[in-house]
Amino acid sequence: MGKRKETSSNSINQKNLNQFCATTYAISVLGGRWKLVILYKLEKRTMRFGELKEHIPDISDRMLTLHLQEMEKDGLIIRTAYAEVPPRVEYALTESARSLAPIWKQLEAWGEQHQASLQIN
Repeated sequence: MGKRKETSSNSINQKNLNQFCATTYAISVLGGRWKLVILYKLEKRTMRFGELKEHIPDISDRMLTLHLQEMEKDGLIIRTAYAEVPPRVEYALTESARSLAPIWKQLEAWGEQHQASLQIN
């Protein structure tokens, strides 16, 4: 999950591939074990960090923080910090991320069908 050097051949190849292929770009933005789960949890309502953690109990604090930062940078979530004591930070989906909901629902249906087909064989 660490940041690669921008001059590495891996980073250059990924950048070139992302510019060439929109599907690859989409997968690189959504890639990561927990990103789709986070988006799914935020679909119904805005949540705080602790609420997300409760709804995704197996994710570490560090991984949730990293994914939230990446997703904010990539324009998938909006982070709103309130000047209160104690501080309150909330996360919500952007309109762009909301437009993905039908796609992740299709992926879920495909995943269920595929898992079932593997169990039959």
